[in-house]
Amino acid sequence: MNESLETLRDEVFARNPVEAEFHQAVSEVFEALGPVMQRHPQYVEAGVMHRLCEPERQIIFRVPWIDDAGVVQVNRGFRVEFNSALGPYKGGLRFHPSVYLGIVKFLGFEQIFKNSLTGMPIGGGKGGSDFDPAGKSDREIMRFCQSFMTELHRHIGEHTDVPAGDIGVGAREIGYMFGQYKRLTNRFEAGALTGKGLTWGGSLVRTEATGYGAVMFVDSMLRTRGESMDGQQVLISGSGNVAIYAAEKAAALGATVLTASDSSGYIVDPDGLDLDLLKQIKEVERGRISEYAERRGGRSRYVTGGSVWDVEGTVALPCATQNELDESSARTLLKNGVKAVAEGANMPCTEAASHLFVDSGTLFGPGKAANAGGVATSALEMQQNASRDSWNFDYTHDRLEQIMRDIHDRCVETAEEYGTPGNYVAGANIAGFIKVADAMIAQGVV
Repeated sequence: MNESLETLRDEVFARNPVEAEFHQAVSEVFEALGPVMQRHPQYVEAGVMHRLCEPERQIIFRVPWIDDAGVVQVNRGFRVEFNSALGPYKGGLRFHPSVYLGIVKFLGFEQIFKNSLTGMPIGGGKGGSDFDPAGKSDREIMRFCQSFMTELHRHIGEHTDVPAGDIGVGAREIGYMFGQYKRLTNRFEAGALTGKGLTWGGSLVRTEATGYGAVMFVDSMLRTRGESMDGQQVLISGSGNVAIYAAEKAAALGATVLTASDSSGYIVDPDGLDLDLLKQIKEVERGRISEYAERRGGRSRYVTGGSVWDVEGTVALPCATQNELDESSARTLLKNGVKAVAEGANMPCTEAASHLFVDSGTLFGPGKAANAGGVATSALEMQQNASRDSWNFDYTHDRLEQIMRDIHDRCVETAEEYGTPGNYVAGANIAGFIKVADAMIAQGVV
């Protein structure tokens, strides 16, 4: 790492103590930027990295609500508006007990570069709450979402900050929040939130976008080595939105998807996942992954010990949560012959695992590139809202595919330009950074 960057990194760590995930995200970016700082001293002179590492605004607030037993509950809400050099802040809301300021800052920092890579005019931000939707009734979730939006609405808008969904926040939660936003502002401002229902401003392909986009990115990586997704044996972690639609797109491209998981364990289906059954269990019934093996029968099995990464496969798509794939699992995947890994979730590979994949020459797509399809399609939803238009599925899908191919090519070209051919981590970080940095310099010290 460049010496001046190393010094700044240590200052960032000291200024933001006990935020391990944010530290990890900062380290990954800083490791890639040494050659950029040498070639472009104007970024150093303008203090771009100092400014990038400090959010433009951090909002923390109380969220009181009443559960079905009449008991008052209190959660904490967050919105970190990190950088608006390219456009309004854009990034999801995560509802999960693990959410704290460090998680939101890591996600928001990653979002700056991810959004830059899409080529769309959107800045970076992220938010959420330590509220857990699991086991809550629809009425409890509605009351929480209304209380959450009662504060958040002051800070968002189609030209300011446009939240979307993330873990724990799907169409139901977006609907409740949008209803409260409309009630408080007296405006049907469709562009203030994305991930909306199709009948009231949502976009086709948005549900599928993150998973589809990750597979499109892997297919592009494989094609640089004369292969494609056709015939690959695919390992997927998670069983939420990203995992399900990554599996759907992989199967459509001729791959066999072998696994899925949740917090209780994982399933292995050597004959390929039955996606209709998986969707029924996880999307409709909100059940556990163990039910899949019980109802599927045949050669499928449910495993409670070990890791989904113990299964042999040629493509790995971690789609669950941050730091789920560690160095030990990475070594197992490499020993078993994995050819390509792409992060469907946000930073699901530990720092050591990422280094191992890159150093071994394995095709490795970092999340800020590989899972950018979700936010790209959110930006397409914003376009449709602004023009009071609605695009059909095929047109929107083709737009998404072109964006993902362009991101892939930009990563390849940038890595080559800066002396690290084939390194998608370096290519993604450098390409994402330069666009934001140039905009920041053009707009002065703000």
